[in-house]
Amino acid sequence: MATKATVFKVKLQIANMDRAYYNDHALTIAQHSSETDERMMVRLLAFILHASEGLTFTEGVSAEDEEPDIWRKNLSGEIDIWIDVGLPDEKRIRKACNRAKLVYIYAYGGRTVQTWWQPIAENLSRHQNLKVIALPQPATRSLAELAQRTMNLQCTVQDGQIWIGDSTNNVSIEPELLHGTM
Repeated sequence: MATKATVFKVKLQIANMDRAYYNDHALTIAQHSSETDERMMVRLLAFILHASEGLTFTEGVSAEDEEPDIWRKNLSGEIDIWIDVGLPDEKRIRKACNRAKLVYIYAYGGRTVQTWWQPIAENLSRHQNLKVIALPQPATRSLAELAQRTMNLQCTVQDGQIWIGDSTNNVSIEPELLHGTM
């Protein structure tokens, strides 16, 4: 028998000064039984950084390889933004670059990020629609500590730096761009 997903409710206030985006969101996030709190919170971070009308979480870990973790489709059904978190394989990234206008990979996991990226970086360099961003492991682990079934989070993005917090804790994140331009 399959284990059910855990449901998280998030009230989110976003002030993204880099994009001039200011909005509140009420989100429901399903955490697959095999997904860690760290991965789920990195998905939430990716949502925060790209928040816009039409941006949605997909089935993620539960889905086939046909869907990213987060995407935004236009009215024609074309994929405007494809967002994956973790360390996807090169074939999946190439497929995403061929299907979507913009592809973002939010890599996390400490030293394993460089080990994953170095052998595939040159092969993916021709993809102008790809952005690969490394998230520092201490920050993603601190994000995981914010995970609760019901969350009230505030997020500020300014000059590429991100602050996420609740009423008692704050996490500062400085992403590193591995590929693409910001």
